[in-house]
Amino acid sequence: MKTLEQNEIYNRQIYIWLFLCAGLIFCMILLGGVTRLTHSGLSMVEWKPLMGIIPPLNSKEWQESFDLYKLYPEYQKINKGMSISEYKYIFMYEYLHRILGRVIGIFFLIPFLFFFFTNRIKKTLTPKLSIMFFLGGFQGLLGWYMVKSGLVNIPSVSQYRLTAHLGNAVIIYAYMLWVAFGLLEDSKQSLMSSASNITKGIRVGSYAITGLLFFMILSGGLVAGTRAGLAYSTFPLMGETFIPVGLYSSSPFWLSAFEDITTIQFNHRMFAYFLFVLIFSFSIYTIRKLDSSIIRSVLACMLILLTLQVCLGIATILLYVPVSIAAAHQSGAIALLTVSIFLSRFFYDHSRSSQ
Repeated sequence: MKTLEQNEIYNRQIYIWLFLCAGLIFCMILLGGVTRLTHSGLSMVEWKPLMGIIPPLNSKEWQESFDLYKLYPEYQKINKGMSISEYKYIFMYEYLHRILGRVIGIFFLIPFLFFFFTNRIKKTLTPKLSIMFFLGGFQGLLGWYMVKSGLVNIPSVSQYRLTAHLGNAVIIYAYMLWVAFGLLEDSKQSLMSSASNITKGIRVGSYAITGLLFFMILSGGLVAGTRAGLAYSTFPLMGETFIPVGLYSSSPFWLSAFEDITTIQFNHRMFAYFLFVLIFSFSIYTIRKLDSSIIRSVLACMLILLTLQVCLGIATILLYVPVSIAAAHQSGAIALLTVSIFLSRFFYDHSRSSQ
């Protein structure tokens, strides 16, 4: 029989492990964005889950890999005539992306097995951790399914598959944080004792913001997958008008939201305006309403991240999607989501403890 003190120690160990895993996933999302921005995602035309961990090691192997790449549309239609050194550059981004995926899988599985067989995981927690592992395996399959879409006639991955791949990564990250924050028993109790006046409206508002931030990230996936960010490099106007010509011009019209670059960028901007007003209003209202200095600090952090994210988004458009700023913009979205998940989890636990 485990004592209460042992349970707290084990929970703390699992919490630290999950947070480290989430940190690696954050890096994975960032590296995935850089891989896409540098047009490196189609450089590895084979999927070898086990043997693919070893890159080309000599000139002969590099040439064989390059010759294989030459058989596919990206080389034939876009990169024809590129040198082998240029090929090595794009290859290494995709290679590191795949290797980091394997590292995350190992970093999750081995401690999970250790915690499980040493009886350190609560029974209610085991299914949640199993779901995380399943989603991680599915992410690998989804990644290859995405790459395959760019190895056929058109050397560009499907925006639907890219968005699904990004969305699943964010789901894993968010779920991992949600579970990890739930293990912070000592910190939660001290926070809850210092917070009062938490209404149902505040709680529901935090949930809504977390959900909307997730959909905003998916919207960004569509922008990335269609390269809609390159369509209009002006702000606040799109070209010469606020509402661009040709909006929702596809047939049927709703298809424009997923395939027309003008509509996709317009929707992303409108979503950003709406979220800015919503998060700003929610944060100011909640800061005034609650008496917890810690929660107020978290909300202030959310406002800072929100402002930074808006500035990065505008800079990404005006500067024609530079790799560094666009990658920072994607990272900012994940950071903002992280703070929102913390608040949502805190308000959720507070409501349960109050019942």
